[in-house]
Amino acid sequence: MKKQCYFSQQNIKHIDYKNIEILKKFINPHGRMVARKRTGISAKYQRQLATAIKRARFMGLLPFVAR
Repeated sequence: MKKQCYFSQQNIKHIDYKNIEILKKFINPHGRMVARKRTGISAKYQRQLATAIKRARFMGLLPFVAR
């Protein structure tokens, strides 16, 4: 069974780096990004998500690593 893209379902057009609650859904407990195969996100949104997570980390909103 193929998962549906979360962002297409929720009708989210742009992923904002300041929206930490959404970004946290796609980060594992160690602070790493979860792969597309696990999440079922489309390639377009996976690229936006990666950029958003990296920006949020740089701004100090998300951790680079979790202890």
